[in-house]
Amino acid sequence: MANTARLKPVSRRSLLRWGLAATATGTVLSGCSAGAASPAGETKVVRYQGWSGDVLYPELAADLGLLGDLRLEWIGNTTSGPQDIQATVTGDIDIGGAFNGAIVRLIAAGAPIRAVVGYYGADADTLAGYYALEGSPIRGPRDFIGKKVGVNTLGAHHEDVLAIYLEQGGLSEEEIRSVQLVVVPPVSAEQALRSGQLDVSVLSDIRREKAIARGGIQPVFTDFDLLGAFTAGCYVLREEFIAANPTTTRTLVAGVARAVHWAQTRPREEVAARFTEIIRRRGRNEDTSSVPYWRSTGVAGPGGRIADREFGTWLERSVKDGRVPPGRLDVARLYTNEFNPF
Repeated sequence: MANTARLKPVSRRSLLRWGLAATATGTVLSGCSAGAASPAGETKVVRYQGWSGDVLYPELAADLGLLGDLRLEWIGNTTSGPQDIQATVTGDIDIGGAFNGAIVRLIAAGAPIRAVVGYYGADADTLAGYYALEGSPIRGPRDFIGKKVGVNTLGAHHEDVLAIYLEQGGLSEEEIRSVQLVVVPPVSAEQALRSGQLDVSVLSDIRREKAIARGGIQPVFTDFDLLGAFTAGCYVLREEFIAANPTTTRTLVAGVARAVHWAQTRPREEVAARFTEIIRRRGRNEDTSSVPYWRSTGVAGPGGRIADREFGTWLERSVKDGRVPPGRLDVARLYTNEFNPF
């Protein structure tokens, strides 16, 4: 495998410094984990965190019979992408996913992980919009100065996309810092906007569609308007896991890639129906009402194949804002398509 040089182990202090410490502790497991490779051979159990009311591509891959003799072990739900990949770093889980910019910063902090396949992004059907109330004076970049913007988590997709939008609009770093980011759970984002607690709120997926249907809001811009179609987030594995479990890694990543490709190429209604059945069968007492609003994977590359641009954009931004020292990383260190059949 190319470029397998190890970085020094990441410390909790480093994670806190880079703003990526876990926001929940419920997933911490004992040091003797089920996912660790045994002396007798490679692990066949892959631990992961889920999302309530959503189907992850490893789960779809298992349902489609694409994981061979591997078994997934769900250990609970995550609270955010940054938390999910930190849990991967600490060994609490084996595979996690997050926004590519968060992956960049965690690797820069010393985390020995590698992105292996893309799983979400933006296209004409699936996007994140930055919405203001109808009649709001916020129409362009300079109108954001001093305003409150609701995002789902800090150090992730919505924050970095906004920074690029403001930078391209000519704002100085000081003016960009004047924009107040407020962490708001996605389920509360629309109400916080309508009640005047926020000047702009980021809305995506079903919540964006429902908010638009209710009227009274207007988009200032979307991530798709700004950057075109792109894969925004990837699943990562620890380099230690890859080295100890090369066959398992290949089976897992290939299965996930084929599941992404299946969702990319099947009719939307078929994908949504499959997701609904998976959620119902797994018995976690979840609401499936949002699944019919699924529009697309948003993944740009076939089967989640990763392109340089999908990390280069965020690496450049992280260097500009001082969160990654110049020269610390190159794009080739951040991801690999080695295990992806596409």
